[in-house]
Order: sequence, then structure tokens, then C-alpha cells
Amino acid sequence: MAERDNRRGRDRDENPEFADRLVAINRVSKTVKGGKRFGFAALVVVGDQKGRVGFGKGKAKEVPEAIRKATEQAKRQMIRVPLKEGRTLHHDIEGRHGAGRVVMRTAPHGTGIIAGGPMRAVFEMLGIADVVAKSTGSQNPYNMIRATLNGLGRETSPRQVAQRRGKKVADILPKKDDAAAETADA
Repeated sequence: MAERDNRRGRDRDENPEFADRLVAINRVSKTVKGGKRFGFAALVVVGDQKGRVGFGKGKAKEVPEAIRKATEQAKRQMIRVPLKEGRTLHHDIEGRHGAGRVVMRTAPHGTGIIAGGPMRAVFEMLGIADVVAKSTGSQNPYNMIRATLNGLGRETSPRQVAQRRGKKVADILPKKDDAAAETADA
């Protein structure tokens, strides 16, 4: 019986639907009477590359254990982000956390991910292919990821806006004839 439960738990852990990315690993020390005790803190971003992403942090005496703890926490704290055509954002957004501030802009097809460090890991795990992002303020990877997820949490799709206003999606999006007329006038 115990063997069967162990096997079931192992199958659940080997979930190929999620990809994870180690963003930062930090060696921390605690000074005690006999000297110093070293530990490790890991920051991991997990996503299904189809619009779900989460981050976690874990601390342990060894690196692999810290990464495992961070990955488990990230899987529990995932958020869903609506993507335009499955490759970019619907609109430009700004995210904040503490002193960290990030600006994320939608981009045309073929642009790629133009973002630095921890933000790039979030976009890759989310499944975004085209985005332009800039981080100002805090360089701390923890704050940058939190600011990025803060902004992504406020991303709305035209379907969500239409539902909130009690209208149809076609009523909210600009008509193709109107957009062509505006560019011709300019």
C-alpha cells in the first residue's frame, strides 16, 4: 500500500506540462557559536507556456532542495494571463512592486522577447513570443518578478472587457474600415 502511494506521488511530481526556469540562487550564511552555517535561497519561475505562470522561492541547506521547494511553491501560486493570438499582450501595461517598476508593451509578430533577466524568464515561461519590456527602479530579481506579475495580473482581453460592459466583442474592437480611414486621414 505504501509503495503504491509513493508511486502515485512520484507520477504527480513528474508533470511535463510545466516548464521551470531558475532565475537566481543566493548563498546565505548564519553566524553561530561554532562558525558559519551556509544555506541557499532559490528563485524559480514556472509556466505552461500557454498563458499560466507563477514564481516561488525556497531556502534549504542544499541547492537542489531549495530549487525543489521553490518549484513547488511556484506551481501553487500560478496566475492565468490572456494572450493576444497566443504570442503577445493585448495592451501596454505597467507593473509595480516596492521600488521596482516595469513597463511591458505589445509588439508586432517577429519582434521576439526584448526584456532583461528575470522578466525574460517570466515571458518565456508564460509563452509570450513578442514583447518589449523595460525595468526601471529596483534591480532585485525578486522585486522585478513581482512587478512583472503585478502588471500581467491586470492584463485584460477584449472578451473580458466586453463581458464586464455587457456588450459584444465586435462592439468594443475598432472596425477594420474605421482603422483604414484613420490611417488614410493621417
